[in-house]
Amino acid sequence: MSAGGFCKLPNGSVVVALTLPSPVESGGAVRMIVHAANRARALTRLRNLGLRAVYLRGNAEPPTPDEVTAVLHHPDGLIWRTAPNALEELWHPIRALRR
Repeated sequence: MSAGGFCKLPNGSVVVALTLPSPVESGGAVRMIVHAANRARALTRLRNLGLRAVYLRGNAEPPTPDEVTAVLHHPDGLIWRTAPNALEELWHPIRALRR
C-alpha cells in the first residue's frame, strides 16, 4: 500500500510524494518525489518507469518543504531515497534505483 500526497506550486505545477515498497530489498520502502505539470502526469512518469500499480489516494503524506526544494533543483524532476526516517541520506536520481 502506498501513502503519499501532493502540493500545488504557485506556477500551477505539482510535486507528488509517494512512499512505496522498495523494488530492490524486501521489507524496505522508498520515498519517491516527482515534479510534473499535474498529478496525472506525475503518476504517468512513475508508471512509465515500470511502477504500474501506483495510485494517489488522498493527501495523507504531502511532500515536505525540503522534498519540494530537492526535486525542483534536480534536472530530472524525479528523485528517491529510502523511507521513512532517512534524513541523513541524500536524494538519488531515479537511474540509481533502476540499476
